[in-house]
Amino acid sequence: MIKDHRVIWENCLRVIQQYLPEHTFKTWFGPVVPVSLHNNILTIQVPSPFYYEWIEENYVDILRKAIDQELGAEGKLEYSLVVDKGNAESLPKTMTVPNNKIELDIKSKEEKPNLDLQKRKQQIMKEHDAFFRDIQFNENYTFDNFVEGDCNRLARSAGFAVAKKPGVTAFNPLMLYGGVGLGKTHLVQAIANHVRFNSPEKIVVYISSEKFVNQFIEELKSNNLQKLTNFYLKIDVLIIDDVQFLSGKERTQEMFFHIFNHLHQHGKQIIMTSDRPPKELQGLEDRLLSRFKWGLTADVQQPDFETRVAIIHRKLQNEGISINYDVIDYLAHSIDSNIRELEGVIVSLMARSNLERREIDVQLAKETVRHIVQKVDDRRPDDVEVGIDSIQRTVCQYFGVTEEELKGKARTKALALARQMAMYLCKEYTEFSLKAIGFHFGGRDHSTVIHAIQTISDLREVDNSVRNDVAALMKILNKS
Repeated sequence: MIKDHRVIWENCLRVIQQYLPEHTFKTWFGPVVPVSLHNNILTIQVPSPFYYEWIEENYVDILRKAIDQELGAEGKLEYSLVVDKGNAESLPKTMTVPNNKIELDIKSKEEKPNLDLQKRKQQIMKEHDAFFRDIQFNENYTFDNFVEGDCNRLARSAGFAVAKKPGVTAFNPLMLYGGVGLGKTHLVQAIANHVRFNSPEKIVVYISSEKFVNQFIEELKSNNLQKLTNFYLKIDVLIIDDVQFLSGKERTQEMFFHIFNHLHQHGKQIIMTSDRPPKELQGLEDRLLSRFKWGLTADVQQPDFETRVAIIHRKLQNEGISINYDVIDYLAHSIDSNIRELEGVIVSLMARSNLERREIDVQLAKETVRHIVQKVDDRRPDDVEVGIDSIQRTVCQYFGVTEEELKGKARTKALALARQMAMYLCKEYTEFSLKAIGFHFGGRDHSTVIHAIQTISDLREVDNSVRNDVAALMKILNKS
Protein backbone atom coordinates (compact mmCIF):
# COMPACT_ATOMS: atom_id res chain seq x y z
CA MET A 1 0.00 0.00 0.00
CA ILE A 2 1.41 3.38 -1.08
CA LYS A 3 1.45 5.90 1.75
CA ASP A 4 0.37 9.44 0.99
CA HIS A 5 2.61 12.17 2.40
CA ARG A 6 -0.38 14.35 3.29
CA VAL A 7 -2.04 11.58 5.29
CA ILE A 8 1.22 10.77 7.05
CA TRP A 9 1.70 14.42 8.02
CA GLU A 10 -1.88 14.74 9.26
CA ASN A 11 -1.29 11.75 11.50
CA CYS A 12 1.98 13.26 12.70
CA LEU A 13 0.17 16.48 13.57
CA ARG A 14 -2.28 14.57 15.74
CA VAL A 15 0.64 13.18 17.73
CA ILE A 16 2.36 16.57 18.00
CA GLN A 17 -0.84 18.27 19.12
CA GLN A 18 -0.99 16.06 22.20
CA TYR A 19 2.21 17.61 23.56
CA LEU A 20 1.72 21.32 22.84
CA PRO A 21 -0.68 24.10 23.86
CA GLU A 22 -3.07 25.01 21.07
CA HIS A 23 -1.59 28.45 20.35
CA THR A 24 1.95 27.02 20.22
CA PHE A 25 0.83 24.23 17.90
CA LYS A 26 -0.89 26.65 15.53
CA THR A 27 2.02 29.09 15.52
CA TRP A 28 4.79 26.62 14.69
CA PHE A 29 3.05 23.79 12.87
CA GLY A 30 0.10 25.53 11.24
CA PRO A 31 2.25 26.96 8.40
CA VAL A 32 4.12 23.67 7.77
CA VAL A 33 3.19 21.94 4.49
CA PRO A 34 3.94 18.29 3.58
CA VAL A 35 5.83 18.07 0.26
CA SER A 36 6.63 14.43 -0.47
CA LEU A 37 7.31 10.96 0.88
CA HIS A 38 10.07 9.03 -0.84
CA ASN A 39 12.11 6.06 0.43
CA ASN A 40 10.57 6.49 3.87
CA ILE A 41 11.73 10.13 3.98
CA LEU A 42 8.99 12.67 4.70
CA THR A 43 9.74 16.15 3.37
CA ILE A 44 7.97 19.10 4.95
CA GLN A 45 8.21 22.74 3.88
CA VAL A 46 8.68 25.48 6.47
CA PRO A 47 8.30 29.21 5.73
CA SER A 48 11.86 30.26 6.57
CA PRO A 49 15.19 29.18 8.04
CA PHE A 50 13.98 30.72 11.30
CA TYR A 51 11.13 28.18 11.49
CA TYR A 52 13.57 25.35 10.89
CA GLU A 53 15.93 26.54 13.63
CA TRP A 54 13.12 27.05 16.13
CA ILE A 55 11.49 23.66 15.49
CA GLU A 56 14.87 21.93 15.68
CA GLU A 57 15.74 23.60 18.96
CA ASN A 58 12.39 23.18 20.69
CA TYR A 59 10.16 20.49 19.17
CA VAL A 60 12.39 18.04 17.36
CA ASP A 61 11.96 15.34 20.01
CA ILE A 62 8.18 15.51 19.58
CA LEU A 63 8.63 15.30 15.81
CA ARG A 64 10.74 12.16 16.27
CA LYS A 65 7.95 10.52 18.25
CA ALA A 66 5.48 11.33 15.49
CA ILE A 67 7.79 10.04 12.73
CA ASP A 68 8.49 6.86 14.69
CA GLN A 69 4.77 6.21 15.07
CA GLU A 70 3.98 6.77 11.38
CA LEU A 71 7.11 5.60 9.56
CA GLY A 72 8.90 3.49 12.14
CA ALA A 73 12.39 3.82 13.55
CA GLU A 74 13.87 3.94 10.03
CA GLY A 75 11.74 6.92 9.05
CA LYS A 76 13.50 10.16 8.21
CA LEU A 77 12.53 13.78 7.95
CA GLU A 78 13.65 16.49 5.54
CA TYR A 79 12.97 20.18 5.75
CA SER A 80 12.36 22.23 2.63
CA LEU A 81 13.27 25.79 3.64
CA VAL A 82 11.80 28.73 1.75
CA VAL A 83 14.80 31.02 1.59
CA ASP A 84 13.45 33.51 -0.94
CA LYS A 85 9.71 33.96 -0.99
CA GLY A 86 9.85 36.65 -3.64
CA ASN A 87 11.60 34.55 -6.28
CA ALA A 88 9.45 31.82 -7.79
CA GLU A 89 12.47 30.29 -9.54
CA SER A 90 14.51 29.89 -6.37
CA LEU A 91 14.58 26.27 -5.24
CA PRO A 92 14.08 25.75 -1.51
CA LYS A 93 17.01 24.53 0.49
CA THR A 94 16.56 21.14 2.18
CA MET A 95 18.14 19.77 5.33
CA THR A 96 17.89 16.23 6.67
CA VAL A 97 17.26 15.17 10.24
CA PRO A 98 19.00 11.86 11.08
CA ASN A 99 16.79 8.88 11.94
CA ASN A 100 18.68 7.99 15.13
CA LYS A 101 17.91 9.63 18.50
CA ILE A 102 16.57 12.98 17.41
CA GLU A 103 18.20 14.82 20.27
CA LEU A 104 21.62 14.94 18.68
CA ASP A 105 24.62 14.52 20.90
CA ILE A 106 26.23 17.69 19.65
CA LYS A 107 29.47 17.20 21.49
CA SER A 108 30.03 13.80 19.90
CA LYS A 109 29.53 15.39 16.48
CA GLU A 110 31.91 18.26 17.12
CA GLU A 111 35.52 17.97 16.13
CA LYS A 112 38.14 18.27 18.80
CA PRO A 113 39.61 21.75 18.97
CA ASN A 114 42.08 22.15 16.14
CA LEU A 115 45.58 22.80 17.44
CA ASP A 116 46.26 25.13 14.52
CA LEU A 117 43.20 27.18 15.45
CA GLN A 118 44.35 27.38 19.04
CA LYS A 119 47.77 28.60 17.89
CA ARG A 120 46.03 31.14 15.65
CA LYS A 121 44.05 32.45 18.61
CA GLN A 122 47.16 32.73 20.80
CA GLN A 123 49.00 34.61 18.07
CA ILE A 124 46.13 37.07 17.54
CA MET A 125 45.82 37.65 21.30
CA LYS A 126 49.55 38.37 21.44
CA GLU A 127 49.43 40.77 18.50
CA HIS A 128 46.37 42.63 19.76
CA ASP A 129 46.89 42.45 23.52
CA ALA A 130 45.78 46.08 24.05
CA PHE A 131 42.39 45.43 22.46
CA PHE A 132 41.84 42.22 24.40
CA ARG A 133 42.36 44.13 27.65
CA ASP A 134 39.17 46.06 26.83
CA ILE A 135 37.14 42.84 26.84
CA GLN A 136 35.52 41.96 30.16
CA PHE A 137 33.60 38.72 30.59
CA ASN A 138 31.44 38.08 33.62
CA GLU A 139 31.58 34.34 34.24
CA ASN A 140 28.67 34.57 36.68
CA TYR A 141 26.36 35.09 33.71
CA THR A 142 25.33 31.67 32.37
CA PHE A 143 22.30 30.03 30.82
CA ASP A 144 21.89 27.93 33.95
CA ASN A 145 21.23 30.94 36.17
CA PHE A 146 19.20 32.88 33.60
CA VAL A 147 15.55 32.66 34.66
CA GLU A 148 13.36 31.97 31.63
CA GLY A 149 9.78 33.20 31.31
CA ASP A 150 7.29 34.33 28.70
CA CYS A 151 9.01 37.72 28.73
CA ASN A 152 12.32 36.38 27.38
CA ARG A 153 11.71 32.85 26.06
CA LEU A 154 12.35 33.62 22.39
CA ALA A 155 15.52 35.59 23.16
CA ARG A 156 16.83 32.88 25.49
CA SER A 157 16.12 30.03 23.05
CA ALA A 158 17.70 31.89 20.14
CA GLY A 159 20.69 32.81 22.29
CA PHE A 160 21.24 29.21 23.34
CA ALA A 161 21.01 28.03 19.72
CA VAL A 162 23.62 30.60 18.73
CA ALA A 163 25.87 29.63 21.65
CA LYS A 164 25.86 25.98 20.55
CA LYS A 165 26.45 26.71 16.86
CA PRO A 166 27.78 30.25 16.42
CA GLY A 167 27.62 31.47 12.84
CA VAL A 168 25.74 28.37 11.67
CA THR A 169 22.13 29.11 12.61
CA ALA A 170 19.73 31.43 10.82
CA PHE A 171 20.03 33.79 13.81
CA ASN A 172 22.90 35.82 12.37
CA PRO A 173 22.95 38.59 13.31
CA LEU A 174 21.07 38.15 16.58
CA MET A 175 19.61 41.41 17.86
CA LEU A 176 18.19 41.54 21.39
CA TYR A 177 16.34 44.66 22.48
CA GLY A 178 14.51 45.83 25.58
CA GLY A 179 14.57 48.28 28.47
CA VAL A 180 17.22 48.71 31.15
CA GLY A 181 17.77 45.89 33.63
CA LEU A 182 15.76 43.19 31.85
CA GLY A 183 18.59 40.70 31.27
CA LYS A 184 20.01 41.50 27.81
CA THR A 185 23.58 41.75 29.05
CA HIS A 186 23.20 38.57 31.11
CA LEU A 187 22.01 36.72 28.03
CA VAL A 188 24.75 37.86 25.64
CA GLN A 189 27.40 37.26 28.29
CA ALA A 190 25.97 33.75 28.74
CA ILE A 191 26.40 33.20 24.99
CA ALA A 192 29.99 34.43 25.19
CA ASN A 193 30.82 32.20 28.16
CA HIS A 194 29.24 29.11 26.56
CA VAL A 195 31.28 29.56 23.37
CA ARG A 196 34.50 30.33 25.26
CA PHE A 197 34.30 27.19 27.41
CA ASN A 198 32.98 24.80 24.76
CA SER A 199 34.95 26.10 21.78
CA PRO A 200 38.16 27.49 23.30
CA GLU A 201 39.76 27.92 19.88
CA LYS A 202 37.21 30.58 18.90
CA ILE A 203 37.90 34.26 19.40
CA VAL A 204 35.00 35.81 21.28
CA VAL A 205 34.77 39.55 21.83
CA TYR A 206 32.22 41.25 24.07
CA ILE A 207 32.37 45.02 24.06
CA SER A 208 30.08 47.97 24.68
CA SER A 209 29.44 50.32 21.79
CA GLU A 210 30.89 53.13 23.92
CA LYS A 211 34.18 51.26 24.30
CA PHE A 212 34.10 50.42 20.58
CA VAL A 213 33.79 54.13 19.74
CA ASN A 214 36.61 55.00 22.16
CA GLN A 215 38.85 52.42 20.50
CA PHE A 216 38.10 53.95 17.12
CA ILE A 217 38.94 57.47 18.35
CA GLU A 218 42.20 56.40 20.00
CA GLU A 219 43.43 54.52 16.94
CA LEU A 220 42.36 57.39 14.70
CA LYS A 221 44.46 59.78 16.78
CA SER A 222 47.52 57.56 16.48
CA ASN A 223 46.90 56.97 12.76
CA ASN A 224 46.67 53.23 13.43
CA LEU A 225 43.06 52.54 12.43
CA GLN A 226 44.00 49.64 10.16
CA LYS A 227 45.31 47.66 13.14
CA LEU A 228 41.94 47.99 14.89
CA THR A 229 40.10 46.94 11.74
CA ASN A 230 42.38 43.93 11.27
CA PHE A 231 41.70 42.83 14.84
CA TYR A 232 37.91 42.84 14.41
CA LEU A 233 38.11 41.04 11.08
CA LYS A 234 39.72 38.05 12.84
CA ILE A 235 36.92 37.57 15.41
CA ASP A 236 34.69 34.46 15.44
CA VAL A 237 31.95 35.84 17.70
CA LEU A 238 31.40 39.60 18.01
CA ILE A 239 29.03 40.88 20.71
CA ILE A 240 28.30 44.60 20.86
CA ASP A 241 26.22 45.86 23.77
CA ASP A 242 23.96 48.94 23.49
CA VAL A 243 24.46 49.44 19.77
CA GLN A 244 22.12 52.47 19.87
CA PHE A 245 25.07 54.54 21.12
CA LEU A 246 26.64 54.35 17.67
CA SER A 247 23.98 56.87 16.68
CA GLY A 248 25.42 59.97 14.99
CA LYS A 249 28.98 58.59 14.89
CA GLU A 250 29.29 58.33 11.13
CA ARG A 251 32.93 57.29 10.77
CA THR A 252 32.60 54.63 13.46
CA GLN A 253 29.51 53.32 11.69
CA GLU A 254 31.47 53.19 8.43
CA MET A 255 34.10 50.95 9.99
CA PHE A 256 31.49 48.80 11.73
CA PHE A 257 29.64 48.38 8.43
CA HIS A 258 32.71 46.85 6.75
CA ILE A 259 33.49 44.68 9.79
CA PHE A 260 29.87 43.46 9.86
CA ASN A 261 29.94 42.57 6.15
CA HIS A 262 33.23 40.71 6.41
CA LEU A 263 32.26 38.68 9.47
CA HIS A 264 28.80 37.82 8.14
CA GLN A 265 30.14 36.74 4.74
CA HIS A 266 32.69 34.46 6.43
CA GLY A 267 30.11 32.76 8.66
CA LYS A 268 31.13 34.51 11.88
CA GLN A 269 28.51 35.23 14.52
CA ILE A 270 27.34 38.79 15.26
CA ILE A 271 25.24 39.58 18.35
CA MET A 272 23.95 43.01 19.35
CA THR A 273 21.79 44.52 22.06
CA SER A 274 19.78 47.71 21.97
CA ASP A 275 17.19 49.53 24.05
CA ARG A 276 14.77 49.56 21.08
CA PRO A 277 14.06 47.59 17.88
CA PRO A 278 16.07 48.40 14.72
CA LYS A 279 13.17 50.26 13.10
CA GLU A 280 13.17 52.78 15.96
CA LEU A 281 16.93 53.40 16.05
CA GLN A 282 17.73 56.98 15.05
CA GLY A 283 21.02 58.30 13.71
CA LEU A 284 22.16 55.00 12.16
CA GLU A 285 22.75 54.53 8.45
CA ASP A 286 19.98 52.77 6.53
CA ARG A 287 22.41 50.23 5.07
CA LEU A 288 23.49 49.30 8.61
CA LEU A 289 19.91 49.06 9.89
CA SER A 290 18.94 46.80 6.98
CA ARG A 291 21.71 44.39 7.93
CA PHE A 292 20.56 44.34 11.54
CA LYS A 293 17.32 42.81 10.23
CA TRP A 294 18.99 39.97 8.31
CA GLY A 295 18.85 37.50 11.18
CA LEU A 296 16.58 37.42 14.21
CA THR A 297 15.38 40.35 16.28
CA ALA A 298 13.97 39.32 19.67
CA ASP A 299 12.67 41.50 22.47
CA VAL A 300 13.26 41.07 26.18
CA GLN A 301 10.23 42.37 28.04
CA GLN A 302 9.46 43.27 31.64
CA PRO A 303 9.18 40.07 33.69
CA ASP A 304 5.68 38.89 34.51
CA PHE A 305 4.64 37.95 38.05
CA GLU A 306 5.57 34.26 37.71
CA THR A 307 9.00 35.11 36.33
CA ARG A 308 9.61 37.59 39.14
CA VAL A 309 8.74 34.90 41.70
CA ALA A 310 11.17 32.51 39.99
CA ILE A 311 13.91 35.16 40.03
CA ILE A 312 13.42 35.77 43.75
CA HIS A 313 13.49 32.03 44.47
CA ARG A 314 16.68 31.60 42.42
CA LYS A 315 18.43 34.52 44.10
CA LEU A 316 17.53 33.32 47.59
CA GLN A 317 18.46 29.75 46.73
CA ASN A 318 21.91 30.90 45.57
CA GLU A 319 22.34 32.71 48.88
CA GLY A 320 21.19 29.68 50.87
CA ILE A 321 18.25 31.58 52.37
CA SER A 322 14.68 30.41 52.83
CA ILE A 323 11.89 32.92 53.55
CA ASN A 324 8.12 32.87 53.89
CA TYR A 325 6.21 32.84 50.61
CA ASP A 326 4.20 35.88 51.76
CA VAL A 327 7.41 37.91 51.51
CA ILE A 328 8.18 36.57 48.04
CA ASP A 329 4.61 37.28 46.96
CA TYR A 330 4.84 40.85 48.29
CA LEU A 331 8.15 41.53 46.52
CA ALA A 332 6.96 40.05 43.24
CA HIS A 333 3.83 42.19 43.29
CA SER A 334 5.57 45.35 44.42
CA ILE A 335 8.53 45.45 42.04
CA ASP A 336 7.63 45.01 38.41
CA SER A 337 9.90 47.49 36.65
CA ASN A 338 13.02 45.43 35.93
CA ILE A 339 15.13 42.53 37.14
CA ARG A 340 18.05 44.68 38.26
CA GLU A 341 15.86 46.62 40.68
CA LEU A 342 14.28 43.42 41.96
CA GLU A 343 17.69 41.86 42.68
CA GLY A 344 18.83 45.09 44.34
CA VAL A 345 15.89 44.96 46.74
CA ILE A 346 16.63 41.32 47.59
CA VAL A 347 20.28 42.13 48.37
CA SER A 348 19.23 45.09 50.53
CA LEU A 349 16.62 42.97 52.31
CA MET A 350 19.21 40.34 53.22
CA ALA A 351 21.68 43.01 54.34
CA ARG A 352 19.13 44.74 56.58
CA SER A 353 18.10 41.41 58.08
CA ASN A 354 21.71 40.61 58.91
CA LEU A 355 22.74 44.04 60.19
CA GLU A 356 19.57 44.72 62.19
CA ARG A 357 19.28 41.10 63.35
CA ARG A 358 15.67 40.94 62.19
CA GLU A 359 13.75 38.11 60.65
CA ILE A 360 12.86 38.63 57.00
CA ASP A 361 9.12 39.19 57.09
CA VAL A 362 6.59 41.26 55.15
CA GLN A 363 7.13 44.30 57.40
CA LEU A 364 10.88 44.34 56.74
CA ALA A 365 10.19 43.82 53.02
CA LYS A 366 7.81 46.80 53.02
CA GLU A 367 10.41 49.01 54.68
CA THR A 368 13.08 47.94 52.20
CA VAL A 369 10.87 48.46 49.17
CA ARG A 370 9.77 51.86 50.47
CA HIS A 371 13.35 53.07 50.81
CA ILE A 372 14.61 51.71 47.49
CA VAL A 373 11.79 51.52 44.98
CA GLN A 374 9.47 54.34 45.99
CA LYS A 375 10.20 57.42 43.92
CA VAL A 376 9.32 60.92 45.13
CA ASP A 377 6.59 62.63 43.16
CA ASP A 378 8.23 65.70 41.61
CA ARG A 379 5.01 67.66 41.94
CA ARG A 380 5.18 67.62 45.73
CA PRO A 381 7.46 69.95 47.75
CA ASP A 382 10.25 69.18 50.16
CA ASP A 383 11.03 65.75 48.66
CA VAL A 384 8.34 64.07 50.78
CA GLU A 385 8.17 60.31 50.33
CA VAL A 386 4.73 58.71 50.49
CA GLY A 387 4.08 54.99 50.29
CA ILE A 388 1.00 52.81 49.92
CA ASP A 389 0.95 52.04 53.66
CA SER A 390 0.94 55.71 54.68
CA ILE A 391 -1.75 56.50 52.10
CA GLN A 392 -3.96 53.74 53.44
CA ARG A 393 -3.49 54.87 57.05
CA THR A 394 -4.22 58.49 56.15
CA VAL A 395 -7.37 57.62 54.20
CA CYS A 396 -8.61 55.33 56.99
CA GLN A 397 -8.18 58.07 59.60
CA TYR A 398 -9.83 60.65 57.36
CA PHE A 399 -12.91 58.55 56.59
CA GLY A 400 -13.08 56.78 59.96
CA VAL A 401 -12.64 53.22 58.69
CA THR A 402 -10.17 50.48 59.56
CA GLU A 403 -7.43 49.18 57.29
CA GLU A 404 -9.08 45.74 57.43
CA GLU A 405 -12.32 47.28 56.12
CA LEU A 406 -10.43 49.21 53.44
CA LYS A 407 -8.83 46.00 52.15
CA GLY A 408 -11.92 43.84 52.74
CA LYS A 409 -14.84 42.89 50.53
CA ALA A 410 -17.55 45.12 51.99
CA ARG A 411 -19.06 47.48 49.39
CA THR A 412 -20.99 50.06 51.35
CA LYS A 413 -21.00 53.50 49.76
CA ALA A 414 -18.72 55.02 52.39
CA LEU A 415 -16.19 52.18 52.19
CA ALA A 416 -16.25 52.12 48.40
CA LEU A 417 -15.45 55.83 48.25
CA ALA A 418 -12.62 55.52 50.78
CA ARG A 419 -11.16 52.53 48.92
CA GLN A 420 -11.36 54.27 45.55
CA MET A 421 -9.86 57.43 47.02
CA ALA A 422 -6.93 55.45 48.45
CA MET A 423 -6.30 53.70 45.12
CA TYR A 424 -6.44 57.02 43.29
CA LEU A 425 -3.88 58.56 45.66
CA CYS A 426 -1.62 55.50 45.35
CA LYS A 427 -1.48 56.07 41.61
CA GLU A 428 -0.83 59.78 42.12
CA TYR A 429 1.91 59.41 44.73
CA THR A 430 3.71 56.17 43.87
CA GLU A 431 5.17 54.42 40.84
CA PHE A 432 3.64 51.04 41.63
CA SER A 433 1.82 49.34 38.76
CA LEU A 434 -1.96 49.00 38.78
CA LYS A 435 -1.60 45.30 39.50
CA ALA A 436 0.70 45.98 42.46
CA ILE A 437 -1.69 48.58 43.88
CA GLY A 438 -4.56 46.11 43.62
CA PHE A 439 -2.49 43.52 45.48
CA HIS A 440 -2.18 45.92 48.43
CA PHE A 441 -5.96 46.29 48.55
CA GLY A 442 -6.88 42.71 49.32
CA GLY A 443 -5.60 41.22 46.08
CA ARG A 444 -7.90 43.13 43.71
CA ASP A 445 -7.11 43.02 39.99
CA HIS A 446 -5.89 45.94 37.90
CA SER A 447 -9.30 46.55 36.31
CA THR A 448 -10.70 47.41 39.76
CA VAL A 449 -7.90 49.92 40.28
CA ILE A 450 -8.55 51.46 36.86
CA HIS A 451 -12.23 51.83 37.72
CA ALA A 452 -11.38 53.47 41.06
CA ILE A 453 -8.99 55.96 39.50
CA GLN A 454 -11.45 56.85 36.77
CA THR A 455 -14.31 57.23 39.25
CA ILE A 456 -12.41 59.66 41.48
CA SER A 457 -11.12 61.59 38.45
CA ASP A 458 -14.66 62.01 37.14
CA LEU A 459 -16.11 62.94 40.55
CA ARG A 460 -13.45 65.62 41.05
CA GLU A 461 -14.84 67.39 38.00
CA VAL A 462 -18.46 67.48 39.14
CA ASP A 463 -18.59 66.91 42.92
CA ASN A 464 -17.25 69.65 45.21
CA SER A 465 -17.27 67.30 48.21
CA VAL A 466 -14.97 64.79 46.50
CA ARG A 467 -12.77 67.58 45.18
CA ASN A 468 -12.38 68.93 48.71
CA ASP A 469 -11.66 65.44 50.10
CA VAL A 470 -8.88 64.89 47.58
CA ALA A 471 -7.37 68.31 48.31
CA ALA A 472 -7.50 67.71 52.08
CA LEU A 473 -5.90 64.27 51.82
CA MET A 474 -3.13 65.54 49.55
CA LYS A 475 -2.41 68.33 52.02
CA ILE A 476 -2.10 65.78 54.85
CA LEU A 477 0.13 63.48 52.78
CA ASN A 478 2.40 66.33 51.72
CA LYS A 479 2.99 67.20 55.36
CA SER A 480 3.48 63.63 56.56
